[in-house]
Amino acid sequence: MSKQHFYFKLIPPRPTFGADMAAEERALMQQHVAYTREAFDAGKILLYGPVMASGGAFGIAVLEMNDAAEVQKFGEQDPSIKAGMNTFEFFPMRVGAARGTD
Repeated sequence: MSKQHFYFKLIPPRPTFGADMAAEERALMQQHVAYTREAFDAGKILLYGPVMASGGAFGIAVLEMNDAAEVQKFGEQDPSIKAGMNTFEFFPMRVGAARGTD
């Protein structure tokens, strides 16, 4: 079975989160970044990063995983989500083209 692609959105607890994180929240976000980087290094993420939207920043990633169940598990295992700070949503997508892929 070939890998599928998914748009993954990390939703912070409030629109001002990027500007007013408490120390505990910042520590959870550092764990989130390490978790995401590990998945990137394992080839499960094509790209990721924050989106600086006018209504408040949020995180996105384009995932390359086997199926929606794997994406669901990936989201649920994120330290920031496990702690109840962030939430997530994801949607299947088709990648038309991507630099650095075969």
